[in-house]
Amino acid sequence: MLINSILNRLRKFQLKHIAMLVCLLFTTTILLVSCNLEEDPPFLDNTMYGNAQSAEAARDGIYAAFTHYNAQEQRMFVENGYSGLMVTRRGGNKLSAVWMNNVMKLNPNENVDTQNTWIGIYRIISRSNAAIYNSTYDTSSTESSQVRINDVVGHAFFSRAWGYFSLTRLWGDVPVWTTLPDSDNIHKEKTPSKEVYQQIIADATQAIALLNGSAGIGFPKNHAARMMLAKVYMLLATNPSLQADGKSEMDYWNMAYQEAKSVYDSGEYSLVSDYASLFDGSNENSTESIFELQLAQDACNSQMARNYTPWRYKSGQAFGWFGVSADVYDHHVAHYPSDPRLDATYISDYTQRCGGCNDEGNPHRTYPTNTSRGSFGNAHPYLFKFAEKDRTHTNQCNSQNLIVYRYSDLILMLSEISNELQNGEALGYVTEVLARANQTPHVGYLSDQASFRDAIMDEYRFELLGEGLDSYNNRRRGYAYFLENTINRHNNNPNFKASVDVLLNDVESEVMHLDIPLLEINNNELINN
Repeated sequence: MLINSILNRLRKFQLKHIAMLVCLLFTTTILLVSCNLEEDPPFLDNTMYGNAQSAEAARDGIYAAFTHYNAQEQRMFVENGYSGLMVTRRGGNKLSAVWMNNVMKLNPNENVDTQNTWIGIYRIISRSNAAIYNSTYDTSSTESSQVRINDVVGHAFFSRAWGYFSLTRLWGDVPVWTTLPDSDNIHKEKTPSKEVYQQIIADATQAIALLNGSAGIGFPKNHAARMMLAKVYMLLATNPSLQADGKSEMDYWNMAYQEAKSVYDSGEYSLVSDYASLFDGSNENSTESIFELQLAQDACNSQMARNYTPWRYKSGQAFGWFGVSADVYDHHVAHYPSDPRLDATYISDYTQRCGGCNDEGNPHRTYPTNTSRGSFGNAHPYLFKFAEKDRTHTNQCNSQNLIVYRYSDLILMLSEISNELQNGEALGYVTEVLARANQTPHVGYLSDQASFRDAIMDEYRFELLGEGLDSYNNRRRGYAYFLENTINRHNNNPNFKASVDVLLNDVESEVMHLDIPLLEINNNELINN
């Protein structure tokens, strides 16, 4: 085990420093160009894709874009904030702060976080397009160099699909680039979401065919593309306006099942025994990880911990920007009061560390430890998953990897899909996830199909809260479901307190998608917002 741990850390060190080097070599230039899709000339130089080693450097450049602040921290801020489940102390401990008046309240007004998220995701797409456009792939070849190049292009198709899947879920209709911009082609009109999803499906399908695992530890395999494709089909199943002609709801549930079951049956993944170890840096690239971003303090490619660590929890910067709405915590406890996931997900009681200030060593208690909810600062528990667990840590950068897709999510997906198909497998899957938490299926799972559906949608929150999926899961069953199970559940909570709780917007035209960033509108002559 010690040898494996050392080798894993060495591999991680190598990956991160390669990515840092590539990031320096292939810096994205922010020009007044639609979607920020124009790159520096070296990145567009097609000669670099002619051999496997250079192509793999380009692949690392794609994943360096994934770990850029815009595509990582600010994306997570937007995805978590727009879920309807979070609160933020960013901008001050007051509800009048600008950050409280847009994303967190489901008011999709223009702000720097949404704009930078847009830029960050399109940067991933741009680098993916460069690899796809400039590389020649041949799946019939067994020559080692060609196999490696095929895998690189597979990563590019996967990353582009992931990018557009993220964009269209957040913004709806978006410009779709599948070629490189040039002097005569720097603007792009919005593509209807229905067509965006067909592009995502095509790209994910290509990724499945091309990804062969030659990249090794720290990179996603074709299972990640299959899992993403299953998520796409699940969303399309409950959104008729987005479905391809000739496809029905049950067609999509069946296709989702086939993709998810393929990953499950591969035998390559399993649940780790200790849920908390997924979030403390001790179990990176584990058997539960299907797609994981490789982060390192020395490469300084993440400041997640600084943003998420509770105020004065550790030495050095601890912003504590993310808390969880009190009603979300209460809902979790009501179902599973002895759930070990509670301590791994929330924190509400600790002694302060502040480098010798007057409050050093004093207790800091928020809800539910502090039941008074007398001020905004103590009315909600902190989200603890991404906090820096080393309380002596002083660096603003951190080393905890960020899991994008994990196996427990896949199992819950299979449970939800099976419930829709009524194939008799649904209870077995969710029981597998609950067993790790020493829990058993509650009564909601044991009654009818509709009750099971509500229970499994809640289960995503209990298992995956704050991991960047809540915003999508809450909305993919449509506005009515989002209104009833997120917005109204929060706003009509008997313990709702106007002085400390965020009142969520409930206007359908505003809460389902973000506004296209003003930067894009001003610089893209063809976009019609």
